[in-house]
Amino acid sequence: MASIRQARVEQLIQQELSMIFQRNAKTHFGGLFITVTVVRISPDLGSARVYLSIMDKVDKPVVIREMNGRSKMIRGMLGESVGKQLRKVPELHFFLDDSLDYSQQIDDLLN
Repeated sequence: MASIRQARVEQLIQQELSMIFQRNAKTHFGGLFITVTVVRISPDLGSARVYLSIMDKVDKPVVIREMNGRSKMIRGMLGESVGKQLRKVPELHFFLDDSLDYSQQIDDLLN
């Protein structure tokens, strides 16, 4: 079970990453509509697993690989926005959240 501190840091990182993806969509992320669905942080607050939902019709695993390749740049942007609130900005690891695609597939099968 996550501590209160972990939950607060997860929420902070989710909000700030959402703003980063929204502000820099055209310049850094190819105009993709990226949503941060879940953030899970380790107990030592050193690394964070960030689950992304990508709405465009693109090759999503390739986008996730590119995001992991750019994680240092994204971490730097995150550090600029939360630098006063966190002592150390966690390492970011991006994963695909395909729950929306899965629910759409189930809905299509039921209809």
